[in-house]
Amino acid sequence: MTASGPFSLEQTATGWELRLFGDWRLANLAGLDAALAGHAWPEGGGLGLDGSALTGLDSAGLMLIHNRLKEAGIAWSTLALSGFDPERQALIRLVVDRLSAAAPEKKPRRGFIAGIGHGVSQAWRELPGMLTLLGQISEGLVDLVRRPASFRMREFFVQLSAVCIGALPIVAMMTFLIGVVFAYLLGIQIEKYGANIFIVDGVSLAIARELSPMLVAILVAGRSGAAFTAQIGAMKVTEEIDAIATLGLSPVKVLVLPRLLAIVVAMPLLAFFGDLMGVLGAAVIAASQLDITFHTFFMRMHDVLPFSTVTYGLSKTPAFAVAIAFIACRNGFAVSRDARSVGERTTATVVASLMAVIMINALFAILDPSLK
Repeated sequence: MTASGPFSLEQTATGWELRLFGDWRLANLAGLDAALAGHAWPEGGGLGLDGSALTGLDSAGLMLIHNRLKEAGIAWSTLALSGFDPERQALIRLVVDRLSAAAPEKKPRRGFIAGIGHGVSQAWRELPGMLTLLGQISEGLVDLVRRPASFRMREFFVQLSAVCIGALPIVAMMTFLIGVVFAYLLGIQIEKYGANIFIVDGVSLAIARELSPMLVAILVAGRSGAAFTAQIGAMKVTEEIDAIATLGLSPVKVLVLPRLLAIVVAMPLLAFFGDLMGVLGAAVIAASQLDITFHTFFMRMHDVLPFSTVTYGLSKTPAFAVAIAFIACRNGFAVSRDARSVGERTTATVVASLMAVIMINALFAILDPSLK
């Protein structure tokens, strides 16, 4: 028989038996570990584990004895357990199952080229679903032209209210402050040359042509695009989309077309409202910092801001809207039946929409005949 503090090891007729004494819990872990360190374990014959003399046992104590026996080459599955009440037996099963579970396989780290290849592969796998949705939307629009009465007008106005009216306060604040900041920074430079009046030219052209359409598109992508994906994804998880199809309705006509048309209508209105607020912010700074009155500011803007520049900026917004709505709805339908996928697809919508907006804006700039 070998005794060492909180345990004893003795040989019986059937083999060796390890008997645990006292409190095997986290508070005593250091002392227990010191007692087990360097202990000689039997090499042959079966080993039993007796817990009848225990006064306390938790997962930390179990992990300690499990790991020490494993280091000695003794598998837990070969132990004969005795003296453990049902509650401790349940704890033993739980801890041993967790410790015996295979560690998750570590994914190999991709290099730069491999990462590009993986991204291209992922995009290629998304292509069939995107083309399918594009075809369904086209079919739905054609059917809508043939039968306008089938359009879900109530859903359209609900989405229009959410996309347009709900976004007005934040569009007003964002574009007004952009106009303030842009006018302030530009005013600092042109004031050195006594060319204060030219602040009207720079600010009005920049806001109407680029800043307002881009900022509104980014806002709508983060606000409405993410909302579209989350709404459709939640319906996919709760099987509401399957219920719509079971009723003989088209999910694309019910869910996609009202959102698509609402955002196409709302985006130019929001961009025009952003033009007004951005110019107003610039006019406030011009009046307070550069001694340019509101009357002078707006008279100058009337002379230097062509109507074609305003319409050019607004003409980009439907393209932004279509891209955002398509990406958002596609990601919503691509959600798998778990909550985590909803979050991942919502994030993917925002990222892809921002990239699409930037690329479309660059394409418009390249194709703009007035710049050639």
